[in-house]
Amino acid sequence: MIRQATIDKLHDMRLSAMADAFENQCNDTKSYEHLSFEDRFGMLVDKEWDKRKSTKLQKIIRDAGFRYPNACVEDIEYHADRNLDKSQMLEFSTCRYIADSHHIILKGASGNGKTYIACALGIAACKNFIKASYVRLPDLLNELAVAHGEGTFEKVIKSYQKIIF
Repeated sequence: MIRQATIDKLHDMRLSAMADAFENQCNDTKSYEHLSFEDRFGMLVDKEWDKRKSTKLQKIIRDAGFRYPNACVEDIEYHADRNLDKSQMLEFSTCRYIADSHHIILKGASGNGKTYIACALGIAACKNFIKASYVRLPDLLNELAVAHGEGTFEKVIKSYQKIIF
């Protein structure tokens, strides 16, 4: 009776991962009986923390609007004709260039994977909980032209200054 009331209260407080973990601990007492209260409570908090971080990461990636939302730096193919340096790409995936206020410009022939690399680097930034936004250059230029015509150019530029790294 008290268990269910506790679980209901956890759900009411929007601590659903903690509620599920608590219910699992209550149903599998043999696996958790050797642990202290602090250890069991810590495990509950860790479950909730992990769920919230995962949810936040998925929201940041979804809001960025990447063309390839599953792109990752580890899946980039380093063919000889692409002239990509694997160690440099792994360095970029740490996102240190963002903190150092540097930019990355990708150039190359059509079909070489520039978009995939951009998405992979953007997702690496998102994994560091840095907000990013995927915008194609033609769309950006059109938006800026419209903003210039409407007199909102400064406002649009300021909004992009927050996300351009």
